[in-house]
Amino acid sequence: MFYQLYELNHAALQPYRAFADATKLFYDNPLNPLSQTVVGRSITAMCELFERTTRAYGKPVFDLPTTLVDGVETDVKEKIVWSKPFCKVIHFKRSLAAKRPADPKILVIAPMSGHYATLLRGTVEALLPHAEVYITDWVDARTVPLSDGDFDLDDYIDYVIEMFHALGEDTHVVAVCQPSVPVLAAVSIMEANGDHFAPSSMTLMGGPIDTRKNPTAVNKLAEEKGINWFRDNVIMSVPWPHAGFMRDVYPGFLQLSGFMSMNLDRHITAHKEFFGHLVAEDGDSADKHREFYDEYLAVMDLTAEFYLQTVDTVFVRQALPKGEMTHRGAPVDPSAIRNVALLTVEGENDDISGVGQTKAAQTLCVNIPKEMRMHYLQPKVGHYGVFNGSRFRSEIAPRIVQFVNDHAQVNRRSNVTPIGKRAQG
Repeated sequence: MFYQLYELNHAALQPYRAFADATKLFYDNPLNPLSQTVVGRSITAMCELFERTTRAYGKPVFDLPTTLVDGVETDVKEKIVWSKPFCKVIHFKRSLAAKRPADPKILVIAPMSGHYATLLRGTVEALLPHAEVYITDWVDARTVPLSDGDFDLDDYIDYVIEMFHALGEDTHVVAVCQPSVPVLAAVSIMEANGDHFAPSSMTLMGGPIDTRKNPTAVNKLAEEKGINWFRDNVIMSVPWPHAGFMRDVYPGFLQLSGFMSMNLDRHITAHKEFFGHLVAEDGDSADKHREFYDEYLAVMDLTAEFYLQTVDTVFVRQALPKGEMTHRGAPVDPSAIRNVALLTVEGENDDISGVGQTKAAQTLCVNIPKEMRMHYLQPKVGHYGVFNGSRFRSEIAPRIVQFVNDHAQVNRRSNVTPIGKRAQG
C-alpha cells in the first residue's frame, strides 16, 4: 500500500500547493508595496520552495530547436524512428544541405534507472554539431498497460539489437551508466552471430561493468541485502487510475529518495541557497536551480522484472565479468567482439560507478585489436559530470567525436589516430 499512500499524500497536499501559489502571486505582484520588501520576498520565496518540494514533476522536454553545424545555426526537429511499448528512439534530425557529406550516426542509450532520457540533454546537445544523433526515450512503466506484457533485462538487450537493425550499418553507440552492461551484452551477441548490423564503435561511460572493482555505496548495498530483500521491500503495484494499474514496478520516487540520500546535505544546502537567491532577487542563480531540479526530480517507474534481473545480474552476482551472464539461456561472451571499436570513459570522483568498473570492459573484450581501443579518465568530475557539464563539453565529447570518426567504416583503415597521440589530446 506504500505507493497508494504516496499518491494519497500528494493529492492531500494539492490544496496547500494551490494556497501557496495564490500567496506567492499576491506578494509577488508589483502593485503590492510589500513585494519590494525583504518580508514580501521572503514570503514569496517560502511559497515557491514549498510548492517545488511537494510537486509531482512531469516528463521534461529536450527543447533543442537548433544547433551549430559548420558554424551555421541549423534547425533541429525531433522524429520518432523506432517504437515499442517500453521505448521509442528519437532522431534529432538536422536541416542540412542535401549535398553535404553525411555525418556519423550515433545512438545514445539513455539509462533506464529512474530518470527520463532528457537527463542527457547536454550529451545530445554536445554531439549534435558533429553527428546524426538518436536517443532511447524509455517509457514510464506506470503508463504501460498490463496488456503490453512484461519487460526484463533480456527484453532490453533485444530492444538494443533491434535498434541497431533499424538504424542500419555503421552506427555508433554511446551507453551512459546503467545501459553499459546490456549494450556490451547486445554487441557480444551480435558479434558471436556474425551480425553485420553490429555497431562500428561502442562508447561506455560511467557504467557498472564490474562492480567488484572499487565498489561504491550503491554496489555494497546490493551485495549486502541480496535480491530477495529488494523483491520484498521495493517492488510495488501501480495504483489506479494510472494506465499501468496493477503492474509491479520499482517506483521512481524510491530511486530518487536513494539518490538524494547519498548527498542529502548538498541538496539541503542547494535549497537553502535557492531561498537566499529568491530573497536577494538573484534571478540567474535561481533559474539554474530550477533548471537542474526540474530535471533531477522528474522520475519514472521501472518494471519489477527488469529492475530485479538487473540488480541480481549486475550488482549481486556480477555475472558479466565472471563469465556467467546469459541472454535467453545462451552465454554472453564479450571475447566474441572483434570488429567493434571500444572507448571507455570514467569520472575521477564518480560515487555511483567507481573508477575501474567501466574500464573492466577493456579486459573482457580481449579480441578487440589494440588500435581499436581507448580508455579515458576525466579528472575532477563525478558521475553526472561524465556525461554533462563544462568538462564533458570541452574534454569528453571531443574525444567521443574523434573516436567515432576514426572508427567509422569509411575511415577505419586510413584515419585511425595513434593511441599515444589520442592520450595527449
